[in-house]
Amino acid sequence: MKQILPALSFITILFFSVMGLSFAAEEHGNQTLKHAQLAWQHGKKGHANVLTEHAESALEHAKASKKVHSDAAAHMGEAITHLNAAIEHGKMGHADVATKHTKEAIVHIKAGNKIMLHKK
Repeated sequence: MKQILPALSFITILFFSVMGLSFAAEEHGNQTLKHAQLAWQHGKKGHANVLTEHAESALEHAKASKKVHSDAAAHMGEAITHLNAAIEHGKMGHADVATKHTKEAIVHIKAGNKIMLHKK
């Protein structure tokens, strides 16, 4: 009995740790998509400064998601590349180019999120 309790405790802690990481990755993925979509919507309206703000938020969540969910890392890496480009162009006032990069980031974010949902 004394040997079973530590083993059960370890298994329980491991289980909740893995579930917590899965939830964290999914939440970051959702926030990445939300902010990227808001950036894209503002970019279509020519609001380069607001696009930049949302793209920066999306970028932070994409980086966090990439760290905790290795299966989606390739897509999140591509999203990060496009979000960085969107931020760069948004800061220069190039809403049209930034919007195109944001739209491409959304494609990769959705693909990464789909992988995360199927790996649960």
